[in-house]
Amino acid sequence: MDEVKKNSVLIVDDDNSNIMALTHILSPDYTVYAAKNGHNAILAAEKHLPDVILLDIIMPGEMDGFTVIKALKNTEKTYGIPVIYITDLSNPSDEEKGLSLGASDYIAKPFSPAVVILRVKNQMKMINQMRTIEQLSMMDQLTNLPNRRNFDNRLSKEWDRARRDQKPLSILIMDVDKFKNYNDTYGHQQGDAALQLVAKTLTQSLRRPTDFGSRWGGEEFVALLPNTDLAGALSIAEDIRRNVENGEILHTNGSKSKITISIGANTHTPSRDSSLEDFISKADKALYQTKQDGRNRVHGVES
Repeated sequence: MDEVKKNSVLIVDDDNSNIMALTHILSPDYTVYAAKNGHNAILAAEKHLPDVILLDIIMPGEMDGFTVIKALKNTEKTYGIPVIYITDLSNPSDEEKGLSLGASDYIAKPFSPAVVILRVKNQMKMINQMRTIEQLSMMDQLTNLPNRRNFDNRLSKEWDRARRDQKPLSILIMDVDKFKNYNDTYGHQQGDAALQLVAKTLTQSLRRPTDFGSRWGGEEFVALLPNTDLAGALSIAEDIRRNVENGEILHTNGSKSKITISIGANTHTPSRDSSLEDFISKADKALYQTKQDGRNRVHGVES
């Protein structure tokens, strides 16, 4: 069984004794990183992307805690990391300043181990809940595939990477043939089972970690194949088509039914003049061509 990854904490304090004490308190439950000045704190935050940062306000040099949090909140990679100030300052205006700059909480020095544990635990609970909600919002609940929003995010990243590296990017758009007729014949519950069969087949057919399959919407599915030429894309598409055709959908009465899919493919190496809209549109036109040709087949173009 895979080990569950621990949440992580970055401790930023110029006092070794404070770092050691906080590490002793937190290391049983979290992966702990440490930095002794503002510059190293920012580097460590960008490298490790900790879940929570414990930040001393008063530190030597040009970067005190206030300056550090400004830098963290102005950087895309780190702006969302909760920051808990650790301070012996008692002026309410200092607390107000820290909160106005984006601090999530305060721990007063000398700190109590129980308070440290509870304050960090509260922040971890909130951030883990937010991540769970975010993950659920990016998944299609029926098929357990990434949803359209998830796919759009991935497509944008892979498009930029393919343009930068000048590598071919392929897309497959798949549509269940005569799905309305299937639903009308067998009912929506069996229609859901048919979509789940396609999703399972798609997942099993995409063998590389970089390949990305998604439910596009309704009875449509889509796959993104980085660094894949048209011949490779058509080979994968044919595997998917054949495996769906050979699959069987079990009914509650013990009988079985079958479905087929049509797939349109497009391969393109992005340039400055390329557009994502054209990339998708040409795959969609290839899908339309498969339907014109009789369905349950694959058609691809290289644009």
